Amino acid sequence: MKRNVSETILLATSNPFTGLFIGLVITAMLQSSSTTTSLVVALVASGALTLESAIPIIMGANIGTTITAAIVSLAFISKKKEFRRAVSAGTYHYFFNLLTAVVLFPLEYYYGFLSSLSLWIAQLFSTGKVSAEESSTHSWSGFSFITNWLIDVLDSPFLLVVLAIALLFMSILIFRRLISNLLKAKSPEAFSRFFFKSPLKSFSWGLLTTAAIRSSSITTSVVVPIVANRIVSLRQAAPFIMGANVGTTITAFIAAILQSNTTAAVSIAIVHFFFNFTGVLLFMPIPVLRKLPLELAERLGKLTLKYRLAGFVYLLVAFFFLPFSLIYFNQDAIETFTLTYNRTDSQGKVEPFTIVSRINTRTSSGEWSYYPGTDPKVDTEPTLIYPISGRNATWFVGKQMFQFTRPGFCWDGEDEHGKYRSCIEKIERQYATAGRSFDSVYVYVREYSRSRVHRVLMTAGEKVILQQEISGPEGLILREQLVGITKD
Repeated sequence: MKRNVSETILLATSNPFTGLFIGLVITAMLQSSSTTTSLVVALVASGALTLESAIPIIMGANIGTTITAAIVSLAFISKKKEFRRAVSAGTYHYFFNLLTAVVLFPLEYYYGFLSSLSLWIAQLFSTGKVSAEESSTHSWSGFSFITNWLIDVLDSPFLLVVLAIALLFMSILIFRRLISNLLKAKSPEAFSRFFFKSPLKSFSWGLLTTAAIRSSSITTSVVVPIVANRIVSLRQAAPFIMGANVGTTITAFIAAILQSNTTAAVSIAIVHFFFNFTGVLLFMPIPVLRKLPLELAERLGKLTLKYRLAGFVYLLVAFFFLPFSLIYFNQDAIETFTLTYNRTDSQGKVEPFTIVSRINTRTSSGEWSYYPGTDPKVDTEPTLIYPISGRNATWFVGKQMFQFTRPGFCWDGEDEHGKYRSCIEKIERQYATAGRSFDSVYVYVREYSRSRVHRVLMTAGEKVILQQEISGPEGLILREQLVGITKD
């Protein structure tokens, strides 16, 4: 069955490792972590992406944004010694973010460190909802007529990609020439004293300039020709790059406050800040750790003295070959079921609908895509997508939580219908429906304060809802019964 791009990305990000590399690849292609993080904020706020699934994408975006500085360093390939220093400066940002991810990714994967901390802080400072219509237009929206004209004239995605790459490299060459001319016009010593006199001053300038222009790709790329021309050393420029890394997080906060679901959106913005700021706390004040990204970047720079192509190989392997390979080899972990249901309302009217369940068996997470009718191939676009996640004996379907434990176990919650108490009523050893028998079927009863009762039957094995009924004081409101199941 055909899947659209959004479904494919949401499903792939159900695996934290794949989500990390998807964030890396998308940002490397867009040349902007701000764009990626803004998109992730919107997806989290809409409920299409869980906070836990979004965090690896944010980590990957921080790594992917370093490609711009690496590309700028390749412009010095004709000058051997300058090329070595340029590669060191261009790859420092990469190693800094990579090492930060090495520290924080396991903490998030095993303990939910960033997700729980950010959600707690977001709930403390959440002040309400802001309508998306109240958002201000972007400063570059005035150029939309040019982009629309190009899309109409070049009616080919391939030509648009070629043009985009050509314009990218042209802008990098122009950018490098402007910086070089600026350095020749000004006194190098005065320039160094003004921006890089002390680590704190260097860090502050990196933070402020990046927050002002909202692009760490640009500010970190400025460092490359400065280090290549020996205006400052890489050790002096490193705090500036760290400051730029923190300054770029302002974009996620701006995007978050303009979302309707402020708490969820602010949570992912806080994650972005904590990821970058934790890197600073690890690799700036501690001397032993401070040398680590510097040493890695300088060693790669020295390697380019022997092999000029080392810079190109690093670029291709780190940002494209390795991520795409790992994404490809994780495809076989997806288990897909097509589930057909009949919905019966209080008037006895029956309507069919279909849910396509795609679950990553390695991470117990994925998505449920809702389609009207019995053939999802007719409508390629699902009307609803529920993110799925599981950990230990807990299973989340959208905002609904299911526990797979002993009968009589209860928990409290709240949704759009109000506060409720959900309990495991019993466990059916076998339950027959849709022409087959299912083992270990959990029966859940959710009771609301307004005499509303929601009863759900779910399998412990396939994690499939077999039946659910909603009833009120006047009787049955809705019943959904599984009538067909196929494994793709």
